[in-house]
Parts: sequence; C-alpha cells; structure tokens
Amino acid sequence: MPPKSKCVFLDRDGVLNEELGDYIQNLEDLIIPEGVPEALQLLKSAGFLLIVITNQAGIAKGLYGPELVYAIHEKMQEASGGMLDDLYFCPYHPSVSGRSLSRKPDSLLLEKAIAKYNIDPSQSWMVGDRARDMEAGKKVDLQTIHIVTGDETATGDYFSANLLEAAKIILASGTK
Repeated sequence: MPPKSKCVFLDRDGVLNEELGDYIQNLEDLIIPEGVPEALQLLKSAGFLLIVITNQAGIAKGLYGPELVYAIHEKMQEASGGMLDDLYFCPYHPSVSGRSLSRKPDSLLLEKAIAKYNIDPSQSWMVGDRARDMEAGKKVDLQTIHIVTGDETATGDYFSANLLEAAKIILASGTK
C-alpha cells in the first residue's frame, strides 16, 4: 500500500482570493492577496497536496455558471505557478436547490478527496474563513486554521490573519 499523503484543504473566497462580500461574478473581480502564491509554494515544497474545497451557491442562484469557477481556478493556478492539485466545489444552496452533503459544513467533498488521494487526515489541515469550513474539517479529523479578518470569533484549532500566516503555522507545527 502506498504511503498516505498529507494535504492542506483550502477554502477559496476569503482565503485564496479577497472576499468581496458578494459573489465573484466576473473574472475581472478576482483579487489574489499578496502572500497567497508564496504560501502555496511553501506548503507545496513541504510535501503537501493543495486541494480547494469551496461552496459556490451562486451557481444554484443563477448568478454564474461552473465555467466561471473553473476560469477563476485557472487564474489562481497561473498566479501560483500551478501549485493547486485539485478543485472540488458545491454548486448548491439549501434555499434554492435543497440540502447537499457536499456543501460545507458537511464534509462529503473532503471525504471524496481523502479517498481519491489516499490522504492521512492526522497530517492534514483545513484552512478557511468561516465557521462552516472549520466544522467540515473537524468532521473528518483535520486540524483547522480559521482566517479571521474582522471581529468574528475564531472557531478553528488555530487562527491567522491570512494564508501566509496560516502556512507558517502549519510548517511550524509538524503533525498531530
């Protein structure tokens, strides 16, 4: 049996790109904060898989289609030198399309990635900017880092102001 992989699961909006308070409906609105490419490169150099897990309810609401989600992912790949290993997104919203186990705070997308890539949760992390990201990560026994930019309460095992700070926490901590 091949050795298990270690992974950093990344929420998208508010982690890999600036949270605009509303949905990104145009590629031109994408802003990748300073430090994000460096953070991804540090984590990749340390042997982590980097997998994006994102809720994209704007699809269910008819604001944009899946092609925009893929286009934004490609733009992020260009900005980071192709550091991201995969993208999983949930196109549903409970008020429009009904409940889905793939929508965070549920953990189906994490479970699928863990199975596909033979990931060891005890060596892996979830980095997000919402309590629902932390909840999804904890459901599959990941360590969690809550990126806190306002006055909200951090609900993760750790908290940081941005992805670069989160990457430094991960690299300094080793594994559980």
